[in-house]
Amino acid sequence: MSTPRVITLLGPKGGVGTTTLTINLAVALKEHHATPTAVCELSITEGEELRLLGASGLRVVSGASASGGLQRVLPELLETHQFVLIDAGSVLTPRALDALEHAHLMLLITTPDVICLERMKQTIKQLESLNVPLRMVKVVLNRAESHGNFRSSQVRQSLPLEIIAEIPSDGRTVSLSLNQSVPFVQASPKSRISQAVDDWAKHLVSHPELFVEHVALDHQALPTQGAESLPIAALNGQAATASPADPMIALKKRIHGRMVERLDLKRLDLKAMNDPLKAREIRGQVEQVILDLLVEEQGFVSDPDRRKRLVKELIDDFMGLGPLEDLIEDQEVSDILVNGPDMIYVEKRGRLTLTTKKFLSRDQVLTVIERIIAPLGRRIDESNPMVDARLPDGSRVNAVIPPLAIREPVLSIRKFGQDRYDMQDLMDMGSLSAGMAEFLKVCVVHRKNIIVTGGTGSGKTTLLNVLSAFIPDDERIITIEDAAELRLAQQHWIALEARMANVEGKGEVTIRHLFRNTLRMRPDRIIIGECRGDETLDMLQAMNTGHDGSLTTLHANSPQDSIARLDSLVLMSNIDLPVRAIREQIVSAVDLVVHTERLADGSRKVTHVTEITGIDDHSSVTFGDIFLFEQTGIGSNREALGTFRPTGYRPSFLAELRAKGVEIDEGMFDPTRSVQSKAVVRPVAV
Repeated sequence: MSTPRVITLLGPKGGVGTTTLTINLAVALKEHHATPTAVCELSITEGEELRLLGASGLRVVSGASASGGLQRVLPELLETHQFVLIDAGSVLTPRALDALEHAHLMLLITTPDVICLERMKQTIKQLESLNVPLRMVKVVLNRAESHGNFRSSQVRQSLPLEIIAEIPSDGRTVSLSLNQSVPFVQASPKSRISQAVDDWAKHLVSHPELFVEHVALDHQALPTQGAESLPIAALNGQAATASPADPMIALKKRIHGRMVERLDLKRLDLKAMNDPLKAREIRGQVEQVILDLLVEEQGFVSDPDRRKRLVKELIDDFMGLGPLEDLIEDQEVSDILVNGPDMIYVEKRGRLTLTTKKFLSRDQVLTVIERIIAPLGRRIDESNPMVDARLPDGSRVNAVIPPLAIREPVLSIRKFGQDRYDMQDLMDMGSLSAGMAEFLKVCVVHRKNIIVTGGTGSGKTTLLNVLSAFIPDDERIITIEDAAELRLAQQHWIALEARMANVEGKGEVTIRHLFRNTLRMRPDRIIIGECRGDETLDMLQAMNTGHDGSLTTLHANSPQDSIARLDSLVLMSNIDLPVRAIREQIVSAVDLVVHTERLADGSRKVTHVTEITGIDDHSSVTFGDIFLFEQTGIGSNREALGTFRPTGYRPSFLAELRAKGVEIDEGMFDPTRSVQSKAVVRPVAV
């Protein structure tokens, strides 16, 4: 056996597929190239690797097992294995830095999008500062040539390192692999993605010159915070640095502590805060106590504006949502993400930004969480450390506290937008072209079943709301949602919302319960806010039995991925159906898949309008892309540039529509009618 080699794999950020590729590369090396291979997982918790790997005979050392140090683990592994793959994840922990020192080759896993490539460049600079020779660092491009991202040639030009492997995007194969708990190189060995990983493994085996001897890191360049783990972005200077103690914050903490002693908050009638007059009276009492304490602390601020702001912040801290109050009121903020007392992010105009706002303490975060959910009849504590809720204005809230949240209590608020968008607004924002909009209007009016797919925050619900506006006023519409977000303009609209169990575990009403009841309410149209469970089978059956024109959304990475997602959701119904039978139901029920994406600049685009055309002899669903969005580059303000393009494919149901007297301008399908996307998103500082 030739000299054993250690390969460390690292991603510049989470979600690029480092763990999935490590697993499949290891299996390909061992089974396809007869090369003994072990995996050392530093990035996942003990036990998960067994679920993810699903491969017999592959030696795995978990992150927990490796906590004693690689110096103890590696010698044993290298005695019996040709390759040891170390999955270092996306965080440079002390163990990950140790893995760099033991590596003969380092592989950076990236995807061809703006954010990941920028992080890659910063990571490369950090590696140079750590004295890592770039000759031992190579790049693996995952999800290569995926729609809406950069071409491989553009990635090669932008990075100073060699790309030794390009792994194509194949969400369907990867999803099926994860569902079966079998690596895709075993589950689908003939797929393009499996072949690419196999070629990658062959390249490593046949090119010993890729590997170099161990390197010694420049430990003076290592972070000195002593943290157990640090994001790569923090090492690259992206995270906010700790500032010296702020006297104003210290003053606020002292006054806040004394307010707890001076005021019995439990005796204050906080429910009266819903009454403007009583709320003003209570706030006046609290304000007077604050002013008295400021004088006693000899901290009375002379500047009137600063004093007013300080008093407001203290009132917000003591009675309201603390530093979140201003963010809740800011109409441009769409998401508020609290990762801990000192880390509050917001999404504003599509940009995720770290704010300067901070909580006084960890306890204040917990207090704010309780203050949000208590009026809703919900409870959060150690026995029930995770909760979903909806605020009176419709905003969605999710909170997770220790022990599930390992470091700090976490709070996420998806604000309920006050503006009601229409199709013209989406076109003005560059989300889709006029041809796409006209075609979708025809499909909704004439009762085509449509699924809107996309990732979290990609604009699925907004688009669903806009599409529903085209439903004729004389039809009876029933909407079913987990958390009510849809706002229809039609008069004959019935809105239903699922209900979670109460603190005694009783009273739950699921979407499936509501859906079955809806069928007894004589609906013309059924709209499900999102299919995420066993109600999916009922929805497909309803679409197949006379409830045409139904609409819903689905989490999926592409129109093709939506089929695997629907397969999984139908199987959640505990019904024993073969895959082909499920897919025949899908093909018969669903006419169009409209796919949305949030691009790296924060803009939302409709990237696919796709018809489901049938099913082949191999039980694979076939598609016809009608319209596509293709990203062509980035502008001077880092905005995504691209083109909305008809493909030339004409939907199979055009003849049916013409037979019903529907006039359709078939010129909208002309592939020469491409439209340049508008660039409207701009960076926003918070």
